Amino acid sequence: MDNHLPQNCNNGWGVKKFMKQAGVYIIAEAGVNHNGSLDNAFRLIDAACEAKADAVKFQTFKPGECTGIYAEKVDYLKESSPESETRYDITCNLAMAFENFVKIKEYAQKSNITFLTTADGQESLDFVVNVLDVPLLKIASTEVTNLHFLEMMAETGKPLILSTGMSSLGDVETALDVIRKHNDDVTVLHCVSEYPAPVEEINLKAMVTLKNAFGVKVGFSDHTLGYEAAVAAAALGAMVIEKHITLDKNMDGPDHKASLNPVELIEFVQKIRNTEALLGDGLKKASESEKKNIVGIRRSIVASRDIEEGSRLTQDDLACKRPGSGIHPCDAEKIIGMRLNTKLKMDQPLLWEYFK
Repeated sequence: MDNHLPQNCNNGWGVKKFMKQAGVYIIAEAGVNHNGSLDNAFRLIDAACEAKADAVKFQTFKPGECTGIYAEKVDYLKESSPESETRYDITCNLAMAFENFVKIKEYAQKSNITFLTTADGQESLDFVVNVLDVPLLKIASTEVTNLHFLEMMAETGKPLILSTGMSSLGDVETALDVIRKHNDDVTVLHCVSEYPAPVEEINLKAMVTLKNAFGVKVGFSDHTLGYEAAVAAAALGAMVIEKHITLDKNMDGPDHKASLNPVELIEFVQKIRNTEALLGDGLKKASESEKKNIVGIRRSIVASRDIEEGSRLTQDDLACKRPGSGIHPCDAEKIIGMRLNTKLKMDQPLLWEYFK
């Protein structure tokens, strides 16, 4: 542990921000990418903290809680594990002792980043709620149709984030009906449960559909390679974005190749923050940087030729040119026929004080 002392990054993003929904809440999903190592878990927290993510999230489970011995390996697990290793074996190998999560949470707190973890069973849920006392519960896509477990989660009274990978709109509706009997504080994440998820299947507009259909806060659990999907989600109104992180994409394990390494995570967070800045507040007005350019870029009314003092102005006496320091072009009709109290040179901007 001494090799990975908390950085006390004080990044300013925390669960309070999520509760107030001020900006995109970015969750660095460490998941099981610690590979069972407490030291790796600490290093993943370091990476999330350095990148200024809002939270770092793990997965808490006991062998057999979620995956039974008859579970088959999906394609991405076949590619990332030996043929002799079963799906049940993989889960057992990646499970971390409950007491280690107490140490992980303490490390995250000292590093001043919010600790979250997903519970994958009733015993794990009891531990996550009553011992770890996480500020909110993330519900994995696995549980969308596990209605009794959803009810237990909702009954905790904690804010909920529900991922909806592999789900139809009807599946989500049923899940929300169960949750909302006990808890209205739920954010729904659009998700494509493939690792990595193909860009052509992401369908980010479905996130907007979820928002409109159920009147909920929405976000995106991003399993794509790269940053584009998350940036687009932020532009479409995502309040929460989750992305897997790893120390090294070449490590053994199911999720490393579809995760961001520490350098990429820094860029990922910055791109989302830049997107937020680009979106602004929606008010159409001259920006602060533009204001100094108004005189140099806009036009005003100028003399089209040399004009003697006492002359009454005609349309032919006027032109609209830069700079924008004179009378506004919209007021041209007002000054036609007025008498000058000074002489003007060609291209000289007209001012109201030039008239008797």
